[in-house]
Amino acid sequence: MALSTQVRASSGSAFPWKYDVFLSFRGEDTRKGFTDYLYHELQRRGIRTFRDDPQLERGTAISPELLTAIEQSRFAIVVLSPNYASSTWCLLELSKILECMEERGTILPIFYEVDPSHVRHQRGSFAEAFQEHEEKFGVGNKKVEGWRDALTKVASLAGWTSKDYRYETQLIREIVQALWSKVHPSLTVFGSSEKLFGMDTKLEEIDVLLDKEANDVRFIGIWGMGGMGKTTLARLVYENISHQFEVCIFLANVREVSATHGLVHLQKQILSQIFKEENVQVWDVYSGITRIKRCFWNKEVLLVLDDVDQSEQLENLVGEKDWFGLRSRIIITTRNRHVLVTHGIEKPYELKGLKVDEALQLFSWKAFRNYEPEEDFAEESKSFVRYAGGLPLALKILGSFLYKRSLDSWSSSFQKLKQTPNPTVFEILKVSFDGLDDMEKKIFLDIACFRWLYHNESMIEQVYSSEFCSHIAIDVLVEKSLLTISSYNWIYMHDLIQEMGCEIVRKENEEPGGRSRLWLRKDIFHVFTKNTGTEAIEGISLHLYELEEADWNLEAFSKMCKLKLLYIHNLRLSLGPKFIPNALRFLSWSWYPSKSLPPCFQPDELTELSLVHSNIDHLWNGIKYSRNLKSINLSYSINLTRTPDFTGIPNLEKLVLEGCTNLVKVHPSIALLKRLKIWNFRNCKSIKSLPSEVNMEFLETFDVSGCSKLKMIPEFVGQMKRLSKLSLGGTAIEKLPSSIEHLSESLVELDLSGLVIREQPYSRFLKQNLIASSFGLFPRKRPHPLVPLLASLKHFSSLTTLNLNDCNLCEGEIPNDIGSLSSLESLELRGNNFVSLSASIHLLSKLKHINVENCRRLQQLPELPASDYLRVVTDNCTSLQMFPDPQDLCRIGNFEFNCVNCLSTVGNQDASYFLYSVLKRLLEETHRSSEYFRFVIPGSEIPEWFNNQSVGDSVTEKLPSDYMWIGFAVCALIVPPDNPSAVPEKISLRCRWPKGSPWTHSGVPSRGACFVVKQIVSDHLFLLVLRKPENYLEDTCNEAKFDFSINNCIKVKKCGARAFYQHDMDELISKMNRSKSSISLYEAMDEQEAAVKATQEAATSRSGCSDDEYYSAEE
Repeated sequence: MALSTQVRASSGSAFPWKYDVFLSFRGEDTRKGFTDYLYHELQRRGIRTFRDDPQLERGTAISPELLTAIEQSRFAIVVLSPNYASSTWCLLELSKILECMEERGTILPIFYEVDPSHVRHQRGSFAEAFQEHEEKFGVGNKKVEGWRDALTKVASLAGWTSKDYRYETQLIREIVQALWSKVHPSLTVFGSSEKLFGMDTKLEEIDVLLDKEANDVRFIGIWGMGGMGKTTLARLVYENISHQFEVCIFLANVREVSATHGLVHLQKQILSQIFKEENVQVWDVYSGITRIKRCFWNKEVLLVLDDVDQSEQLENLVGEKDWFGLRSRIIITTRNRHVLVTHGIEKPYELKGLKVDEALQLFSWKAFRNYEPEEDFAEESKSFVRYAGGLPLALKILGSFLYKRSLDSWSSSFQKLKQTPNPTVFEILKVSFDGLDDMEKKIFLDIACFRWLYHNESMIEQVYSSEFCSHIAIDVLVEKSLLTISSYNWIYMHDLIQEMGCEIVRKENEEPGGRSRLWLRKDIFHVFTKNTGTEAIEGISLHLYELEEADWNLEAFSKMCKLKLLYIHNLRLSLGPKFIPNALRFLSWSWYPSKSLPPCFQPDELTELSLVHSNIDHLWNGIKYSRNLKSINLSYSINLTRTPDFTGIPNLEKLVLEGCTNLVKVHPSIALLKRLKIWNFRNCKSIKSLPSEVNMEFLETFDVSGCSKLKMIPEFVGQMKRLSKLSLGGTAIEKLPSSIEHLSESLVELDLSGLVIREQPYSRFLKQNLIASSFGLFPRKRPHPLVPLLASLKHFSSLTTLNLNDCNLCEGEIPNDIGSLSSLESLELRGNNFVSLSASIHLLSKLKHINVENCRRLQQLPELPASDYLRVVTDNCTSLQMFPDPQDLCRIGNFEFNCVNCLSTVGNQDASYFLYSVLKRLLEETHRSSEYFRFVIPGSEIPEWFNNQSVGDSVTEKLPSDYMWIGFAVCALIVPPDNPSAVPEKISLRCRWPKGSPWTHSGVPSRGACFVVKQIVSDHLFLLVLRKPENYLEDTCNEAKFDFSINNCIKVKKCGARAFYQHDMDELISKMNRSKSSISLYEAMDEQEAAVKATQEAATSRSGCSDDEYYSAEE
């Protein structure tokens, strides 16, 4: 039976029956045996059963109390024993039972030691009984005949026959389970009409874990933060399946009872429910274990332990699987995942918060007694739901509190919540915090109060570098549902958990200066303007979103001797500190006001130092010792003139001085930083020299790009096998060090753009590991022999991004074997002078992007590679004669083509021909998996084939009612502005369609298609071709409205749309024949290729491009 909450919907707010079952039996036959056992088992399972008092049977007339009990019972069990019919009392009961329940079908007969046919036909002992009744009341008496009829009817009903069972216990168990399954749907969680939301999916997931058909013993753990609904879910599962087990126990509040009364008390609770006795004797934990094992080992048990927090609770209450009989299920709820894992439950069920719609329903039910909020309260309701973050406890408490309150009260309550959390929610969530040790509490409060700093575990390692237990502390916080760690190692904390942590710190002291952590602007400004800092402060974090100026009394630092973390962002002070606590482990202060750190500051504990945009001209004088310091970032400190002496910080891993434009002197001790991983001096424009050599085994990034006065970089000596990024672009380096060839195995990115190198770099050190390269090696006005360097590209089998922008490459200089770059995904060729591209490009099966923008001599594109997605940009290729061949396009899954300002493509008629050709190829290649094509091409009229056209930026097209349509084509005419100078450099062009359209759940972007194009100088067409999705269901949507949006300065003059079918082929061919070109560009391909070939031969005959040619290309 699948778990579900739906059965609860039909139940009322109270039970409609006083009794679940009326028990009818012959006392002298079964009262002290079978019926007594049956009655007690029914009672034990919570089935309310009426059994008559023996004293009532002394008379001959049935009592009014008995008749009323029958009327108030939902079911009746009739135990038909050998002497049942001899009792007129029993026969009167049976007649009343049939009168009340026959139509409902709620009579359950048990044929106890009798044959059902004897009852039906009144044979055997039943014949003897009726002979006596006829002697007493007369033959043919209506009452007696009514009794005969009643026995015949009840004997015809489905029931149980005791002779079919070897043991009476087996019979009783089957009767009770069958009755429970009939009675159970009328029961509600906790015996009330409480509404549940978002439970059905969770119940289905738990049902899979239970796998009730499996013949084994299973432990199922339900884990989640406090208030998430673990108890409610466990209770609901218990009520749904408990009728299938011999023994059912729900042990609530294990954590609290264990802490208050001990484990023996909990063991007594379990045994009391088994024996149905109040005072079960258990001398100690070990005797309790023995008794529990003896009671459970051969029984099918359903045992729920709710709110467990210690492993010893599980060890002493449920032990191992061999404590229980087969098919037993033990369900454990906890906030601590580790408790479950240590007990062998490797994959506990994590209970997560409600979805937004479920949360709104729950909140609305509590606040309005309705499933949705009242109209006037809709927005406020959403605010409270967002605040609760899917936590059922918070939604219930807040909704109930707001019930029948005014809108003003709602607003006031929400503002109060921003200052102080709800006390009930706070106390329930704080239980998890109270169970932490001191280190765990410190780390938790740091993350709660400084959430934007602790985005991953590395920050914790920096602040708690000397405490080796920080890793295990994080594990504990995750296991106790106080944190979650994403697959990318990001730290997340539920908003209400964070609020609970912040409230704990606020309660430490009414005076902000007496608290351990400060993160609110008003509290920090109060402490530094009033000088109220104390030694209690361990962390300060101030993040301002805009630069502010202030006057602080920085003497407050002198009292903060325990300060470990100081983060100040976007605050400019007039004076700097004279003292900074030596206990600091993390110091990040943008716009730091002083020219250096205080002389008395000893950075012994410091792990990270960041003074971005600071006023310093030097960090410190002489040598400062800090073996813990791993990162220094002084970026954009424009007054910095010299680096510090690095002798005392041998473990430095990251040195970032980017944008320090006045930095001149680099201390030679930098070469001693053996553990340095990142060396970033980007745009340090005044540096003229660096050490002659460095030996840094761990170096990964060496970036001196933009150091325009730097003429030489160090020789890389030793085993530097990790250097993956070498950026030298924009420097004055005249000769590359010979040691670069030893980096061939590790280099991934190499930037040599803009260098004037007298000696060519050897191609042999440019090997297959290169992923991204920028080869703008020479200034545009100076020709250069790039061909030897490019010839080595065939070895770069792992290259994914190749950047040859603005390299003045002429016809034939791109190697013919460029197609051997089997991993290439992006090819950048902007601003070059070739006329055509290598035909081998079609072999680049992984290519996703090719950009030839501003290649003003380019006349044609090569055959394009077949791939799942390809974007081609040819903007401002003013000599381009033809669009891509439609035959190529139909081999591509999704294709985007920017062809802005390529005016040589002749205009509107060619645009029409191109579109018709693409559609024709799509109809011919119906088996292809193409999903969408997007084009921006020159054109001044929407092709006439679009039979649904409208002026403006939107068009609505009715969706075909048949299933024969293949796709949709949409077109928009965009025109340039009257004032070209008002046009931004880039234009965002978007076509949107409504939710529910055929493409909402296809591979096409769900709500529209977007293009970013450059300035346009003439009319252009935006064409979008959408295939019908394979999973599209007919009649799900009647029409599709296509809206085009673009920058205000550009206008959408007109747009059109049309569905296309297989039978459109003839019309498309006709349109193509009537297009402006009597011979299409594609039919003239051979002639065009011949002309290009002649151009190539002429280019080859020359030694290279002249300076004049480079100038003209630039023009």
